[in-house]
Amino acid sequence: MSALTVANELIERAKAENRKFLMEHEAKAICREYGLPVAVSEVAKTPEEAVEIANKIGYPVVMKIVSPQVIHKSDVGGVIVGVKTPEEVKRAYDEIVNNVKKHVPNAEIIGILVQEMAPHSTEVIVGAIRDAQFGPVIMFGLGGVLVELIKDVSFRVAPVDKDEALLMMKEIKTYKLLEGYRGAPKADLDALSDIIVKTSKLMMDLKDVAQLDLNPVFAYEKGAKIVDARIILS
Repeated sequence: MSALTVANELIERAKAENRKFLMEHEAKAICREYGLPVAVSEVAKTPEEAVEIANKIGYPVVMKIVSPQVIHKSDVGGVIVGVKTPEEVKRAYDEIVNNVKKHVPNAEIIGILVQEMAPHSTEVIVGAIRDAQFGPVIMFGLGGVLVELIKDVSFRVAPVDKDEALLMMKEIKTYKLLEGYRGAPKADLDALSDIIVKTSKLMMDLKDVAQLDLNPVFAYEKGAKIVDARIILS
């Protein structure tokens, strides 16, 4: 099945459920189909299943709530990081479910996403919006919690090729960080430009995607890893 077919099926399912957004595991499934390097993850429906997935992925893991009613997971105690043993996985599973039930009593709990805990590194963001005038516009910048504070980003109208992607990166004020400023690891610019190009392709293909956020993306000396993905539908 092609990436386009898989993506459209997931989008149609969300629309049929009157959702304006994809849940994290759905967004990541689409990203994976487009060859984007998302962190390995799987949805568990029971604590025992969560242990099986964690054993398969390898410890430590991150665990997150999967619910159509919960977009900002951390705000309701829906995320636990650094889970190191099968016993901790079971405890974390129950703790997350209880937290969410307390804060969002009407939440439908699909399960818990068990995800590899990617090694921390320089954080960047790759995003996209569908502009009424220009169509898909791709964004690159410094990521993580700093994105709102510093607003150090560059933009291009899609489609974006590799040369254009490299120029986007060089335009941000904090580009020196990606070059390994003051002992920070040098970022793999090829891997980051590949993410920008593939995000551009995804936005060109999927007309129902209004907004896409890949944040944070950990930039390593070799490769990169997308830790979180969010897709809003038009």
